[in-house]
Amino acid sequence: MANARLYPFWGSLTEALRTGEPQNEAKQGGDLFETLYADPQRLAGFLKAMTGVSMGSGRAMAAKFPWRDYGRFADIGTAEGGLAVQVALAHPHLSGIGLDLPPIRPHFEALVAAQGLSDRLVFQEGNFFADQLPSADVLVMGHILHDWGLDKKRLLLAKAYETLPAGGALIVYETIIDDERRQNAVGLLMSLNMLIETREGFDYTAADCAGWMRDAGFSETRVEPLAGPESMVVAIK
Repeated sequence: MANARLYPFWGSLTEALRTGEPQNEAKQGGDLFETLYADPQRLAGFLKAMTGVSMGSGRAMAAKFPWRDYGRFADIGTAEGGLAVQVALAHPHLSGIGLDLPPIRPHFEALVAAQGLSDRLVFQEGNFFADQLPSADVLVMGHILHDWGLDKKRLLLAKAYETLPAGGALIVYETIIDDERRQNAVGLLMSLNMLIETREGFDYTAADCAGWMRDAGFSETRVEPLAGPESMVVAIK
């Protein structure tokens, strides 16, 4: 994806900075995800890229989060289910749901079946803005919030709070920018990538995310590093 999609788009970074407009398939006014999902080959490449970028964080999250205290989780915007697979492989007692748009189903089910997890991981078709989020003890949003503007970020966090039971957890993971915005260059570059890719999206600091979570009603938040430049912000209802 970096070679075939992103590299040419970054050639228009100056235009993006001057106009605030995306420089990808949506440059002429279309919707990025509709365009990606309409081309099977482009969609497959995008989903594999999402699996690759999530692999290290998925393994770290499987090791660091206290999954023993929970029974069911849902990965919101799951793509191929790379995160869900890593968590389920590490914790045989867990069952999980991968929520994404209908065209993703065969890709998710193929990866899950290849790992022998079809009995514990299932796909749920849905739009996380329009539809109710799956019922689960833990909700995960990985590389999701940074696609959207602040109002939609807050909307998704509020929906997560409403869906979770008391004591339930929300995990948000991305290339979280350090609070001083001086150390995590990858997070800052990813925020520029959101300028290239989306109309409103941006990356954010852990303090930003924790504040939005508390505004949504969560009573406890914490930040933990994952793999490389990625971290997770955990909120407890």
